[in-house]
Amino acid sequence: MKKILLSFILITVYTFSLYSTEPIISTTQTPITLNGNRFVTLCIMIRTTPWEVSRDVKLHPRDEGDWHTLDGVRALREAFAKNNPDGRLTWGFTMNALEDKRENFKQIRQYVVECKKKYGDEVTYFPGYFPAMYLPRERINREISEAIQIITELVGNGYRPQSIIGGFLSADNLRYLAEKENIHVAHAVIWSQHNIDGGGADGSPSYPFYPSTEHFCKPAQGKNDFIDCVNLDGWTMDFICARRSGQIGHGIEGYNSRRGVGPIETYKGWGLDLGHREVMHTQSIHFDKGFELNGFGWVTNIWEAQMVHEFGKDLICDAMEMWVTDTKKRWPDTRFVTFGEFGTIWRNQYKSNDDWNYRFEERGSGLGDSYNNLEIKWFMNKEFRLALLRDWHKKGSPTYVIDFTRYDLKTQEPADPSPDKPAKDWSLMNVLNQKGLRTQDTPKLLNELKKDDQELIYKYYPELL
Repeated sequence: MKKILLSFILITVYTFSLYSTEPIISTTQTPITLNGNRFVTLCIMIRTTPWEVSRDVKLHPRDEGDWHTLDGVRALREAFAKNNPDGRLTWGFTMNALEDKRENFKQIRQYVVECKKKYGDEVTYFPGYFPAMYLPRERINREISEAIQIITELVGNGYRPQSIIGGFLSADNLRYLAEKENIHVAHAVIWSQHNIDGGGADGSPSYPFYPSTEHFCKPAQGKNDFIDCVNLDGWTMDFICARRSGQIGHGIEGYNSRRGVGPIETYKGWGLDLGHREVMHTQSIHFDKGFELNGFGWVTNIWEAQMVHEFGKDLICDAMEMWVTDTKKRWPDTRFVTFGEFGTIWRNQYKSNDDWNYRFEERGSGLGDSYNNLEIKWFMNKEFRLALLRDWHKKGSPTYVIDFTRYDLKTQEPADPSPDKPAKDWSLMNVLNQKGLRTQDTPKLLNELKKDDQELIYKYYPELL
């Protein structure tokens, strides 16, 4: 009788596994830890127009409705999964994409729900890249809650995302997410962004941190200004390229401060060969030396689904497959997880900003403006970020400070903007900034900094003496 009962149970479980779209996850599975692992977070964005930050606030007139098709979205997801069957990603919908009644958007929304059930993908809200630049804080908060409710009804079973993909979100928005929506992870900063897409917000750490109530680019200094919402970047940058402000030119000539793993700046801008070399170079900063220095590695990326139409399905899907496949070949232990998963893993490791201390080292790839004679070192902690640059091709070349941003100083965000009076620059700049836009940003030797600045640096990194 026991054998018959056991056989019935096994057959039932097997049958369920064949027909159920929900992933079967072992209850004894060991939780993923931050240290000792390499992570990639990828979001695919679904929108109706470029730069839309609300239902009625669309900063570009182009209607991309016909550019989004079920076939194109499915092809992109299948390219991601081809040699990465366990990989999970995040789907980010603008409000218009969540509510658009056209048949193609209905099909895409249903497909994404199927991906959530089949692969464990995350489905969440993407209020454009720059809501904080154009909308008052209260309106952003209200529309976040509306969008989450729409997503809960779309996915069913009481589903709620673990994160929000927000581009720039103010400190008030992040506090609202944590306290009112019980969401503790957000992509709310675009690292090094300045004078690109009409604005910017340079000044934050490039890896996760808990933001301050004073400014979303500033790590909280203690309990009094602490927001329990992990702030994540959206695109991993080539640090050499990111020193610049804006961009000049689109090809191999000129420069682009957003060069890194982003597909528009690499695969679209340089083609599959050179673009892929730059993507892999940027990842190596984090998965090789960065992994050694920090104990873990993280690469983050956002792809817009409209690229399948704009740049061609073959190019974009080939690029996706090439990127994911070669990442797994070179670093087989890499985990492709959702933004919410990664932020939660980091939050489980760090309960405050007191203990993380990030370090990065890069020598340029030699492609375009990633100059191979330059070596940059970044140091990032709760109290400041510091960047050192030298020409390593020249023996005895001096090392210059090109960025020293203190987080222990008081700061504040811009006042509430509006579509008619946007707040274009949310940057946190004080002592010295990498973009070199102000007179005070002239590179300096360490011993040319003020005495109290030097003392703060040497407290964390005495080896720099």
